[in-house]
Amino acid sequence: MSERAAIPREGRRRVLVEDVTPRVDGGRYPAKRILGERLDIGCTLVADGHDVLAGTLSYRRVGDSAWHSIPLEGGRNDRWTASFVPDTVGTWEFAVEGWVDRYETWRRGVARKIEAGQDVSVEVLTGAQLLAEAAARASGAHAEALAQAATHARDAKKAGADRFAVSASDSVAALMARHPDRAEATRSPTFRLVIDPPRARFSAWYEMFPRSAGPAGKHGTLRDVIARLPYVQSMGFDVLYLPPIHPIGRSFRKGKNNTLTAGPEDVGSPWAIGAAEGGHKAVHPSLGTVADLRALVTEARARGIELALDIAFQASPDHPYVKEHPEWFSKRPDGTIQYAENPPKKYQDVYPFDFECQAWESLWIELASVVTFWCEQGVRIFRVDNPHTKSLRFWEWCIAEVKREHPETIFLAEAFTRPTLMYALAKAGFTQSYTYFTWRHTKGEFTEYLTELTRPPVSDFYRPNFWPNTPDILPEHLQFGGRNVFVQRLILAATLSSNYGIYGPPFELMEHVARPGAEEYIDNEKFQLRTWDIDREDSLRDIITLVNRIRREHAAFHDNRITFHRTDNEQLLCYSKRSADGASVVLVAVNLDASHRHAGWIDLDHGALGIDPRESFQVHDLLADARYQWQGPRAYVEIDPGIMPAQIFQVRRRIRTEHEFEYFL
Repeated sequence: MSERAAIPREGRRRVLVEDVTPRVDGGRYPAKRILGERLDIGCTLVADGHDVLAGTLSYRRVGDSAWHSIPLEGGRNDRWTASFVPDTVGTWEFAVEGWVDRYETWRRGVARKIEAGQDVSVEVLTGAQLLAEAAARASGAHAEALAQAATHARDAKKAGADRFAVSASDSVAALMARHPDRAEATRSPTFRLVIDPPRARFSAWYEMFPRSAGPAGKHGTLRDVIARLPYVQSMGFDVLYLPPIHPIGRSFRKGKNNTLTAGPEDVGSPWAIGAAEGGHKAVHPSLGTVADLRALVTEARARGIELALDIAFQASPDHPYVKEHPEWFSKRPDGTIQYAENPPKKYQDVYPFDFECQAWESLWIELASVVTFWCEQGVRIFRVDNPHTKSLRFWEWCIAEVKREHPETIFLAEAFTRPTLMYALAKAGFTQSYTYFTWRHTKGEFTEYLTELTRPPVSDFYRPNFWPNTPDILPEHLQFGGRNVFVQRLILAATLSSNYGIYGPPFELMEHVARPGAEEYIDNEKFQLRTWDIDREDSLRDIITLVNRIRREHAAFHDNRITFHRTDNEQLLCYSKRSADGASVVLVAVNLDASHRHAGWIDLDHGALGIDPRESFQVHDLLADARYQWQGPRAYVEIDPGIMPAQIFQVRRRIRTEHEFEYFL
C-alpha cells in the first residue's frame, strides 16, 4: 500500500482565507498607497456548512511591536472588508484572520428554535459554556459580566427562553465579540504596503537645465536656478527637476547636436558623469558647490517646491571610479572598457556599470551611498535615468535601503521600455514612472491605456507620470502641430494623470525644430548652452499657470480614478474624475484634432458624476469661465482648437436645503 498522506496540522481550522486585497503578485511585492488615504482591505472567508463566521484585520508599521486589530465586516458573496488610515510614511504590514463564531452560530440557531416554539433548555446550557469560556479569556468588568451571564444561563429555575434572552442580549453579544474564541482561527500570510507622501500621488514637474539659466552666453549656476524659482512657482509647479549636476568628462566628449568631435568651448553631456573634479557626489564647478545645492533645496521648499535630482548610474571615462574601481566595468577582449551603445547610437563618453561583475556587492553599496549622500543634502525626489538597464534586484535593495532612513523619498523611473519591465521596476520600489503617453493619440488608444493604468492590479503598484516632451523626445505632433497641439497635449497630460511634467522652457516657448533624422530637439541642451527668453509674449506660461491652478484647486484631479464617457465623434475624448469623498467632480472634453473644430454629443455616466439623472445640474468651464445648465442623458459640446482645444468642466450639483433653497456645489 502507498504511504498515507500527512494529515494537516490545521485540520480543525475550518475557515479558508482567500483573495486578500490589495496584494501584488500574491504578496511578493507591496501595494502602494498615500499617507492619509483610507486603506480598504478585502478578503474572502469561506467555510463548510452554515455557521456564522467572524474575522479581524491586524496591521502595523514595520518595526513596531504592537499590532492594531479591527473587526472585518461581512458583505455579499462571502466578501469581508475593513479599513484603516496609515498615519506615517514607510512600510506597513497587515494580515487577516477568520474563524467560526461559535457564539453567534449558537445565538442564531437557538433564536430560530424559540421562534418555532421549541424547548431550548438544553441548548441554553451550550451557551452558558461558551460564555464561561469567554469569561476566562476576558478580565476585569468584562470577565465579571460574562461570568454572570453564564450563571444566569445555567439557572434551571428559569425558562429556557428567559435564560436565552439574557445570554443572547446585545450587550452580552458585544462583549463576546470583544473576546472571541480564535483558537482555531485561520490567519493569512502577512502582506506589505508602502505608504508614500501625498506628492507621490499628485505633482506637477518642471524640468530645466541649470547651466542654461544664466545670462546670455554664460554658464548658468545653481544660484541662477534660485533666481528662476519665482518663475517656476508662478506657473504652479511643485517639483523642479534638474538633469545631472556633476562634473562632466572630457574624454570622447560630444559636441553640439551630438557630434563626435567637441570643440574647446563645448560643455558636453551632463550624463557623461565624472572628471578630475569628482564624480556622483560632486557638483560641477561651473554650477557651484554642494552648499549652493543645499541653498537651492531650502529656497525651493520655502516656495512649496521640492527639488528633484537626476540619478544616472554610469560614468565617463574620466570618472574617478574608472581608475579606483576598474572591476566595476565590463572589458572588451582587447582590454578596453565597454562604452554604452544603443545601435545605431554610440555613447563613447559613457561607461555603464557591470552589475554582473565579481565585485557587485561593493558596487551596490557605493551606488546606494550616492543616493543617501544627496538625501543628506535635503533632496527627497530622484528621477532615475534608464533604470531598466540596471539590475532589478539592485533597485529593490537600493530603494528599500534609502527608504529605511528616508521613507518619504520619491523615485521616478525614466523607463521607456517593455510594459512588463516598466511594471517590474514599479514593483521593485519606484514611486512613479514615465509612460507611453507621448505616443498615444486616438480616443481608443487613450481609453485603453488609461483603463489599464488606473485599475487593479496595475494601479496597486504603478503610478504614471505623463510628459508631453523631454530633452530626448520631441514627438512629431509637436514638431508640426503648432500652438494648438502644445496646449492640447498639456491639458491631456495634466488632466489624465495626477502626476505630469514638462521639459521647459522649450515646451512653454513651443520649440519644435528637430535634429534631422531624430525625434529630438536641434541645438539640444544636452550638448550645449541655450539662452531662453522666458518673457516672450507668445509663451504658454499663462495657460500652463491656469491648468496647474485648476488641478490644484479641484481634488478630483489629485488621483487617477477616471471614467470615460462615450461620444458620437471619434475626435472628441471625454472623461470624468471624482474625489474619494465625492465632493469634487470634473468632466474634461478634448478635441483630439488640433486643426479643426469638432462638435458632438456626450453620453453622460450620471453615476460617475454623482448626479441624479432626473435632476438638472450646472457645469462651469474652468478654462473659458463659462457656465451651462445640463439635464438628461446627453450633453452637447463644440470645441474649436484655435480658441481652446479642450473644456474642463467643474460639475456643480444642486443641493436642496431645509428651507427649500437650492444652490450648486
